[in-house]
Amino acid sequence: MSKHDSSLSKDQFNLLKAFKKQITHPHSSAIAKQAEVKAPVVQEELDDFDLFQKSMQGVQKMDSSNIAPIEKNKKKKLDSQTLAKRAAATGPMEMDNAELSDTQAMLNPVASQATLNYRIATLQHKVFEDLKAGNLRWFEAVDLHGCTVEDARFAVLQIIQMAKDENQNVIKIVHGKGPEAILKTYVNSWLRQHRDVLAFVSAPEKQGGTGAVLVLLKRSEKNPKFKQ
Repeated sequence: MSKHDSSLSKDQFNLLKAFKKQITHPHSSAIAKQAEVKAPVVQEELDDFDLFQKSMQGVQKMDSSNIAPIEKNKKKKLDSQTLAKRAAATGPMEMDNAELSDTQAMLNPVASQATLNYRIATLQHKVFEDLKAGNLRWFEAVDLHGCTVEDARFAVLQIIQMAKDENQNVIKIVHGKGPEAILKTYVNSWLRQHRDVLAFVSAPEKQGGTGAVLVLLKRSEKNPKFKQ
């Protein structure tokens, strides 16, 4: 169509020309508009980055080499030798009920994988269940691995007395298993005879399983150290 076509006015011709351009390049106007919008946004981001760099001038990374790592204080189990050395250094400890018979142990051996379970009749069921579940925090633990029967007896009596002196009522005794479970059998017998033992049970698996017992003791009400 000619620019000089008499049927179209000048304005109509220009409008038609613009319409043809839009058809030929449909996205040109949209792209132009997007470029206009993006340009100030990009410029604004660059300005913010320059401002951030200026504000960080002179800032140095903190030296973390002198920060001490925080670690939980894990209790270590005592052993019979440690208890013997402590007794030698501090003098003999007065231990109640020191004479424990071995007859019951010889008559009632326990199996290596057997679960030990004992409580006095008057003990509350909930307290015993908490002991079984390992919910009661134990004061001290002793490891009897490698002990003779006499060394083990002394260690058991001494750790019970230590708990009484500190007015604590839960201890842990690691007797091990072994093919014949000798120390396990003796510990089972001794604890049943001791007048300060309210209950004991094989520990939860994560605390030693059938190779250890958690023991609940009477509190030392007459201990002058804890009188108010």
